[in-house]
Amino acid sequence: MQTLREFTRKTKRGNILKIVREHYLRDDISCGSDLCQYCFQNEVYELTSGHDIKSSLFKFPHYIVLDTNVVLDQIDVLEEDVLHNVIVLTTVLNEVKHKSSSIYKRLNELIHDRTRNFYVFVNEHHKDTYADREPDETANDRNDRAIRLATKWYDSHLQASQDPKVFQRSGRSVTRVVLLTDDAGNRAKAEAENILVASAAEYVKSLEDFPLLVDKLSLKTFENEKQALPQFPPHLSMKALLEGLRLKKLLQGSFHASRENYLEGSVSVEGYETGILIQGRDSLNRAVEGDLVAVELLPESEWSAPSEIVLEEKNVYADDVPSEERAEEENEMLQQVQTAPVAERTPTGRIVGIVRRKWRQYCGILQPSLIEDTTRHIFVPADRKIPRIRIETRQASKLQNQRIIVTIDSWPRNSRYPHGHFVRSLGPLGNMATENEVILLEHDVPHCKFSEEVLGFLPKMPWSITEEDYAKRVDLRDLYICSVDPPGCTDIDDALHCRELPNGNLEVGVHIADVSHFIRPGNAMDKEAAARGTTVYLVGKRIDMVPELLSSNLCSLVGGVERFAFSCVWEVDREANILDKRFHKSVIKSKRAMTYEEAQALIDDPTQTGEIAKSLRHLNRLAKILKKRRMDNGALVLASPEIRFQVDSETHEPLEVEAKQMRDTNSMVEEFMLLANITVAQHIADEFTECAVLRRHPKPPSTNFDPLVKAARYQGFEVVTDSGLELAHSLDKCVKADNPYFNTMIRILTTRCMMQAVYFISGSLQKEEFFHYGLAADIYTHFTSPIRRYSDIMVHRLLAASIGADSTYAQLLERKSNEELCNNLNYRHKMAQYAGRASVALNTHMFFRGKEEDEEGYVLFVRKNALQVLIPKYGLEGTLYLKGDKDGKDGAERSKSEIIFTFNEEDHTQRCGSVIFHSFDPVTVRLSLDSTNVQHEKLVFRLVKPFIKGFSVETSSEAVEGIAAQPPAKKSKKDKKKK
Repeated sequence: MQTLREFTRKTKRGNILKIVREHYLRDDISCGSDLCQYCFQNEVYELTSGHDIKSSLFKFPHYIVLDTNVVLDQIDVLEEDVLHNVIVLTTVLNEVKHKSSSIYKRLNELIHDRTRNFYVFVNEHHKDTYADREPDETANDRNDRAIRLATKWYDSHLQASQDPKVFQRSGRSVTRVVLLTDDAGNRAKAEAENILVASAAEYVKSLEDFPLLVDKLSLKTFENEKQALPQFPPHLSMKALLEGLRLKKLLQGSFHASRENYLEGSVSVEGYETGILIQGRDSLNRAVEGDLVAVELLPESEWSAPSEIVLEEKNVYADDVPSEERAEEENEMLQQVQTAPVAERTPTGRIVGIVRRKWRQYCGILQPSLIEDTTRHIFVPADRKIPRIRIETRQASKLQNQRIIVTIDSWPRNSRYPHGHFVRSLGPLGNMATENEVILLEHDVPHCKFSEEVLGFLPKMPWSITEEDYAKRVDLRDLYICSVDPPGCTDIDDALHCRELPNGNLEVGVHIADVSHFIRPGNAMDKEAAARGTTVYLVGKRIDMVPELLSSNLCSLVGGVERFAFSCVWEVDREANILDKRFHKSVIKSKRAMTYEEAQALIDDPTQTGEIAKSLRHLNRLAKILKKRRMDNGALVLASPEIRFQVDSETHEPLEVEAKQMRDTNSMVEEFMLLANITVAQHIADEFTECAVLRRHPKPPSTNFDPLVKAARYQGFEVVTDSGLELAHSLDKCVKADNPYFNTMIRILTTRCMMQAVYFISGSLQKEEFFHYGLAADIYTHFTSPIRRYSDIMVHRLLAASIGADSTYAQLLERKSNEELCNNLNYRHKMAQYAGRASVALNTHMFFRGKEEDEEGYVLFVRKNALQVLIPKYGLEGTLYLKGDKDGKDGAERSKSEIIFTFNEEDHTQRCGSVIFHSFDPVTVRLSLDSTNVQHEKLVFRLVKPFIKGFSVETSSEAVEGIAAQPPAKKSKKDKKKK
């Protein structure tokens, strides 16, 4: 059966076009129910009579039809294994797909789960349920009518299949169909049409066997909410926002909250180098990290400077009333920054509306409530950038000391915090598995198991190299190739060789795992790898980008096993000058897989004269020449404090922590990986001028270097930052004979000044912008780690296509799709870095649990109310606060003895009496773990030396001197209670 759909459309020139489309209707579409006597069921019944659910609203068996708004708002409820026999209309499915891709994906997973009995009914092509759009009817009203029509048809269709007399004799009730909608207008129309209908909240509350499911309801407002006074300025309407943006009165950008000051944030806006500063609760105006917001720029006379204050929100309970203390904190912070020198002020604005929310699910804990038996609670997110969230839950006692997930539903003007609902519990607080799960979720790391569809594209085992494969590749199995990696590495991406040629030159080869041979473009495994972007390394745990069969087996260049590789081979003279280069796909057989330590021992042992030892010595000598050449060219040697943990194999808890050691072999491998990356980058950029995947590192703005320049100047060194070469030479000169760690600290500070390196497509930028500042390379890419980086797989495909080793395909040469891939890779790479750091912090905290240690350290930099201290022994850094909290929580003694620290903005120093703290000054601190805040356990740094009476931790000798010098101070009742 065919029907015609007619509609008109106005062209840009003002002409009216009449468009006629054919729409086919059928009478053989099944209803999917095992009760039906009329429909031809061409598959297993999806709607069965074996899943009755007890509802006080509908006391008979029933199927459920979902409205679009219920799916969009209540997906967390639907995902619980409670509701069965659910009919999903194609009208609803298409609306959800259009409005939210993430919820559409979650709904599809429910539909494909056969145990849940979610049935897709193609109502748009069924002759009895298709609803043509009426004149002057909106698309939304037409869809609502189509949903009601389908529900009514389903109900009458099933009733016709059920003989009431038969059911009466058996004592069973007839199965009906219920529509769930949160649209009040749609509900009223459904009731008028005698359709069984309820809101999602009404239905969930009526479920007798699942009272706790109510916690997962998305509630836009809480009871008695409208009586509260407004606490924020109103947001502009979407129409006003779009008009303001069009007229350039408003600016648009992504909001980024400060991790250290809850009253501060910034908005990244094109054309503003450092973004637009936002300060104060009213100006932040309910923006949440990641939201796309509209900003009104303040007059220049009202611009402010970023505060260097560390400010955390404390003592928050489930009330909405801002306390005097909080208001005082905010005013004090704003007064300090408003009196900042004009030179330090930056563009400042206020948020006037939200263009698009970027809310997600958040991990955290419930804060214990002061009121007994209340259902209202405050959720404290693990991410300090996210505000507290108000939720309603009836299982607070069960959720105490649990990590839970909550999602935000709304943020009304009259609520201090956004409103949300409980999603699920992750596990006990402090449990290693739970905390790792939190890290992965908070950093948006995809870590679910690989789907059957993805695994279906893996090679069938046992796998072996065929004669056809040998014929297509260069056979390098006889070469003395070896790999050098960290201990315990199983995903070995790269291997090296070096041999003498008859003409006296050297042949150097870098051999990279040929992952692109196994992952073909466009299949499910390729899409999954592209979405993940990178392998993520936590302490003692790895989240692979590709399935383990590839990462640790078939692609990994393990010793003594034949493997596919993509080889980059150079002919060089004895001074490491490149005379020739070639690329080819190969078959290799690594003679040995070594650790950096083993390779170093082999190089250093003069009794070792084998081919591998010779190869390594040649490589090591050439690497030193290459490195010196890079340094002379202006490449930077940067540093960051890195920690290595020894982890218990059973409990996965850290047994020992130490700073990572760097050997010559680390640098040796690094130099040849850099050389391979640069060589490949030059080649693919020449071959594919518009679509080569490259990596650039922008030069930082000069203001980024201010803290470094000031700190070095006080120490008597002048750091010149006009070019990378001048900066590199300046850093080399920053050496102190009495402090061997000084140069490392200077380089750590320099690292903090750098911009983030990013992937990009060659056709999107001018060649001058390809420059990699840190490496002083005109062009650069990533080729050497395809097991753990998708960017390298893209580069392998380009290189293979350029040498005829593999065929090209349309998407490989599409600039737009590759730019989207690069944006995702940049995001995934950044999140992987943050997740790795969070894992190190977690394990550091677990190591120091129950311990107190006095360690020597250095002041890395000075803030307005804190010192950032670096501990070389452990390679970790932390904050030593110089100002106690106003409630005396961790600074009562300081305030009573009138310990005052004065911050000098000119030379970035802190003074207390005769003691002055500068960057790089040596200090002794006591390290301990503060577990009073179970959500954010933190490593506490307390000053031991230099000794400041009333502030420093008193050791036994200092305590004796203090007693002799003056009588003991009287303690207040508050102090006695603390004891």
